[in-house]
Amino acid sequence: MHRKQPLEAKSGAFYKNTAMKIRRISEFQYKIDFQNREEHLDTYKAGFLSSNLGKIYQSLPWQALIETLGLKDSKKGPQSIFSPKGKVALMFLKHYAACSDRKLIEQLNGNLDYQFFCDLYLPVGHRIQNYKIVSAIRCELAELLDVSKMQTTLINSWLPYLNNLNSITSDATCYESSIRYPTDVKLLWEAISWSYKELKSLSRRAGVKLLRTKYRKWERRYISYSKMKKKRRKKRKVLKRALLHLLNKVNGQLDSLEKEVRARSLSTHYHRRRSTIKLIYWQQQEMFTKGLKRIKDRIVSIDKPYIRPIIRGKENKLVEFGAKVNKLQIDGISFIEHLNFNAFNEGIRLIKTVFLAQKLTGKKVKVVGADAIYANNKNRNFVSKHGIKTDFKPKGRRSKHRKHQDQLARMITKERASRLEGSFGTDKEHFLLKKNLARTRKTEILMIFFGIHTSNALNIGRRIAKKAKIAA
Repeated sequence: MHRKQPLEAKSGAFYKNTAMKIRRISEFQYKIDFQNREEHLDTYKAGFLSSNLGKIYQSLPWQALIETLGLKDSKKGPQSIFSPKGKVALMFLKHYAACSDRKLIEQLNGNLDYQFFCDLYLPVGHRIQNYKIVSAIRCELAELLDVSKMQTTLINSWLPYLNNLNSITSDATCYESSIRYPTDVKLLWEAISWSYKELKSLSRRAGVKLLRTKYRKWERRYISYSKMKKKRRKKRKVLKRALLHLLNKVNGQLDSLEKEVRARSLSTHYHRRRSTIKLIYWQQQEMFTKGLKRIKDRIVSIDKPYIRPIIRGKENKLVEFGAKVNKLQIDGISFIEHLNFNAFNEGIRLIKTVFLAQKLTGKKVKVVGADAIYANNKNRNFVSKHGIKTDFKPKGRRSKHRKHQDQLARMITKERASRLEGSFGTDKEHFLLKKNLARTRKTEILMIFFGIHTSNALNIGRRIAKKAKIAA
């Protein structure tokens, strides 16, 4: 009777029979024969193109993207490490690697696949030391980015790999910014802390004695309050009144010092921050004295004054802080229809979404998947007039074709719930959009754009590879 070989024996036989043997460094001499990279460059590149990163590389129209952005090599000064193609590639790589700028440069220094992707070859022993170059390139591209033109460039390249161009889905999500959860007390203290630091600096420049503010006393009170487990309303009200009074006093002292040191000599960042803090004081004073719970264009961060609270009504997260994006999806590939840091009603944007889809694909839209918020009367009249099928809940009497309508609606809803809403989680969990770490409005938009389209590029790259395999 034949006995089955143990698993260890089988695995050992497998590794002995393979052409490429995997060995542990500790099991042989300390001399390792590294292949010459220049001689085996084609072999390395073939391996790179078969990887997921290689699929993204093959799916992107590099030259068209560079021309759309208007990137050129500067003829003045020292030559940049990254070519125009490398700069665009670095932004895609950032979201594929999903790591910090410092770790991205560390990986780039030692990973040949990353170097191929970024149109870069680092000789042995040479390393990029300046990890801030990623931030510099991000800021440069953020100034040049036109979302509409870039998406048109991408879809023109991807159209041969898209099916069902007559069918679209649409929904909105919030890509949150990386800020601490804002409260009135925290916001006021941050404004006071920054203002007091500037007050000391300007006092030294003006050569005057620092005016008395009782800052240290209220610093101790704030720390004591922040350590309390239960922050009762009475304590919060007392502290908020005192902080408003202190902020008003510091603002007045800064106004007088600015005249002495000449306001023109102060930086643009200083003036921008000062105007933000003055607006915060006015908003918080209005809310405190009038008992308001909401106020128009409420500022929740002194670093990012463009961020607004967006009420989402979810069970685990009632309010989110970041950019709200209305997404359009065509055959599993997502595009940004509308992006805004202020809350907006996505239900009124269905008609614009349909027109955008027709502009991108050149095909008439026949099927639209969208949730109940889009099912207003204006949208219902529009889809009825143009013969567009939807998954909206029907109004009026039951039609004789209701059974078939319900069946079609279930298919459309399944497509939207699985592919479109699934893409929200994919972008956030795997492509660095769970918490947007960018520091300015424009760089946040850039991060959202490249995060969404890195995911798209990987999907298109896999379709290209599958098509090539079938053709072979």
